[in-house]
Parts: sequence; C-alpha cells; structure tokens
Amino acid sequence: MSGLLDKERTVAKPGFNRWLVPPAALAIHLSIGMAYGFSVFWLPLSRAIGITQSAPGDWKISTLGWMFTLFFVFLGTSAAVFGRWLERNGPRKAAVAAAFCWGGGFFISALGVHLHQIALLWIGSGVIGGCGLGLGYISPVSTLIKWFPDKRGMATGMAIMGFGGGAMIGAPLADRLIKLYATPTSVGVKETFLTLGVIYFVAMLVGAFLYRIPPAGWTPPGWTPPAKKKDGMITHGHVHIDAVHKIPQFWFLWAVLCLNVSAGIGIIGMASPMLQEVFGGKLIGLGGPLASLSVADKIRTASIGAGFAGLLSLFNIAGRFFWASMSDYIGRKRTYMIFFTLGAALYAAAPFAGDAKNVALFVGLFCVILTMYGGGFATIPAYLADLFGTQFVGAIHGRLLTAWSTAGILGPVLVNYIREFQLKRGVPNDAAYNTTLYILAGLLLLGFLANILVKPVAAKHFMSDEELARERALGQAKGTLAAAPSSALVAAAWHPSRASWIAVAAGWIFVGVPLAWGILQTVAKAASLFR
Repeated sequence: MSGLLDKERTVAKPGFNRWLVPPAALAIHLSIGMAYGFSVFWLPLSRAIGITQSAPGDWKISTLGWMFTLFFVFLGTSAAVFGRWLERNGPRKAAVAAAFCWGGGFFISALGVHLHQIALLWIGSGVIGGCGLGLGYISPVSTLIKWFPDKRGMATGMAIMGFGGGAMIGAPLADRLIKLYATPTSVGVKETFLTLGVIYFVAMLVGAFLYRIPPAGWTPPGWTPPAKKKDGMITHGHVHIDAVHKIPQFWFLWAVLCLNVSAGIGIIGMASPMLQEVFGGKLIGLGGPLASLSVADKIRTASIGAGFAGLLSLFNIAGRFFWASMSDYIGRKRTYMIFFTLGAALYAAAPFAGDAKNVALFVGLFCVILTMYGGGFATIPAYLADLFGTQFVGAIHGRLLTAWSTAGILGPVLVNYIREFQLKRGVPNDAAYNTTLYILAGLLLLGFLANILVKPVAAKHFMSDEELARERALGQAKGTLAAAPSSALVAAAWHPSRASWIAVAAGWIFVGVPLAWGILQTVAKAASLFR
C-alpha cells in the first residue's frame, strides 16, 4: 500500500486529461465540507438519553458546539503542520490520510454516542476529523495550480467551492438518515455517523486515487507563460517554505484572509436567528417582533430562516467559482479590493434595510456578501502562487489557513457577544445586530488596507536555481519525475485521449449528481423566502 501511495506513482503519463483532477478534488472537498452542516446533529444529540426531549444527563447544544470550534482550529493547525509533508509526499498520500481521519472521526463519534462520552465526539470529529479537514482541504491546491497555470483561479475555485457545498449535500442527507434510523430507544445519530463515515471514506478514497501530478516541466499544449514584468504581481521565482514567514507579503495576506473570513463566518452562524429577529412577523405577513408571535408562527418564521441560511450557502458556493475565475482576468489584488470596498458598503447598508423592513433588499445584500466570503477562500491559493511561486504553494497555503482558525473564533465571538451586550443595554432585538454590522464593515476596511500593502516579492527572497533543483530532487524519489527532460515535455503535445474524456465525464457525474441534489434541496428551502 505504501508503494501505491508514493508520489512517483501519481505522476501522469502522456494522454492524461488534466480535467479529471478537479472532480477528484471535489470528491474530497464535498466530503469534508459536511463540517459546515454539523449543526443538524445538535438537537437530536441534545436528547440522546431522553429521546423525545432532553433529560438529565443529556448534552447541552453549547457543549456539542465545541466540535464546530475544534473543526476549524485543527483544520488550520494540521494544514500548517503537514503542508510541507504534503509537498514532499504528494496529494494522494495526504488525501488518503484525510479519508482515514475524516471517516474515522465519524466512527469514533458513533462510539461516543453509544457510550454517551462527549470527549469521544470532541476527539473523534473535532480533533481527528479536524486534522482530516486540514489535510483534505490543502491536498489538491498545489496539484491544481500546477495543472492549470493558465487558469489558476478557476481551477482552485472549482475544487474549493466543494467545501462550501458539502453541507448542502450532507445536512439534508444526515437529516433523512436520522429520521430513518430513529427508534423509540435511539435518536438515530449513532447509525447516521456510521453510515456517513463509510460514504465519505469511500468518496475520498476515489478522489485520492484519481489524483495525478504533472511531470516536471509540463505546461498545457499551446500555452506560453506570461512575459516577466518588472513590477508584475505574478512571479517567475519560488520562495522556500522556511523563508515565507520572514516576508511581509505573507502576513499581509494572512490579515487579508483573516479579516475577510471574520466578517463572513459570524454571519453564517447567526443567519437564521438574525433574519427572524430583525423582521419578526414581517416574514409571514404579520406585524410585531418575533417574541410576540405564537408558537405556530415562530415555527413558520424558523422555516424561512432556514431557507435564508440555505440561500446563503448557495451564494457562498457560487462566489467561490465566480470570483476565483474572475481573478484570472482582473488579478487577485483587484479582486480583493472589490471584496473589501463593496463588502464594507453592503454591511453598512444592511442596518438601513433592516430598519426599513425591506426583506428582499436585506436578503440580497447578504447574498452578495456571501459570494465574496466564499470567493476569498477560492482566490487566496492563486494569490499565493502568484506571489511566492508554485514549488511550495500547498505548504504556504496550509500555513496561511491559521488565519481561518483565528477568524473561526473571532467572527462568531464578535457577532454573538456584541449582540448580547446590545440586548443588555436595552436595544430592541430587531436592532441588536446594527452595531455588529458596522464593526464588520470596519474589519473589511482594515482588510482593504492590508491588501493595498501587498507588493511583488523582492528577488532576494526567491530560491536560486541550484536550491530549486535540490528541493525538487527531494520530492522526486527514485528519479521518476525527472525521467523526461523538461524541454521535451514542454514541446510535447499532451493532447488528452478520447478515453480520457469518458473518464472525465464519469468523474463529473460522480460529484455532479450529489451536488445537484444538494442544490435542489437548498433551493426548495430557500423558496419559502419568496412565498
């Protein structure tokens, strides 16, 4: 098995179709993206003992919610720690490790439910599963960038949109499985964990074994690298992973990602209650605040709130592909300038839409905001490759994801605690988010300043030709990657075979069918906003 996972076994041969790599990456990202949908388990697990209602000894939702925090802390930590190992050992080995961590985390969590031990859920899904998130998230980045030097943003956008879309598939699937497995003595979560663990493990292994890396010196047939520009933002050199933390641009991009994510992630977590509290009875054609509604009417508004959360997920996914692809044409720096200026303006406008009780405008503002939240994730790998080169881009991306871990704590804390502070001061529920939204707009303006400071990396930071050759040799066990001269590979026409297009079609069907099903489920829920 170890030989099967070795990096040299993943080197593509002439006739390989590079368009098979994006669906392989999507298979990984759609699986680990279920992390965003874990809230579907909170209510059933909060009555794991009482079954129909919470009983003494049952877990509190706030206790279960620590799994969500652990996800993103260990995602960033594992991505930073194992990024260099991934570059040396290749994406297949990393993706297989991710499959064992993510799928195995579900199995350990199922044991935790069976034994009613919360520590096993934290360790299984939170810690071990979180490491699977980190390894799975960065596993395709370097590979896609090397296969698509002509479309860096689009390629990473296709893969990373899967992380945003995973919950659209996983959450409704988990909900159906819970109902299927529920009995008078079980809420059905243990069995659902076991089922999902098997499904995700298999799907991630399929993606892992579809991974291929290009031979050294490969470029797309007919593509010519852009000419060097004195002050261009796209480098032709490569920065060593051990030197990147000494370069100011890395920390400016760290701030760019952290501030963009902080502004969006807190809103994602509070989207449903925010809509209900801001508009109350207006959502169902009645007047008055949410607290004044009957139980039946609150259930109706909750359904609409869930539809709003689903709609935001859909725009989050669309933004990952749209903005990352757009960045190939307008540049990464300009793309982030749009994120920060437009995003700040939309956040500042949201309180006015809420005060005017204009539901359509309020929803529309946040839908656009979420496209830029998702677009920030998908554009950052290409931004890193532009500045620091492609040799260590996966490892550098892994270290930068610690900004996501930081934002995963900062964003929700800002949204939740400022809201509570406002309520204690006597601010009405429908206005409790206004100050928060202005603060989030301020965060984006700080991000704008950090992005302005990003300049081309100085030549002194790049590896010499000898250092680059030495690093590439370390990742070329048995010499397989260097078997063919670079000049011959560049000149060779690697035109995909007809059979390879059949494989590409099968790969896209494999990931496209469940993704389409998830989108349909989301659209059906979101339709409640417009009834």
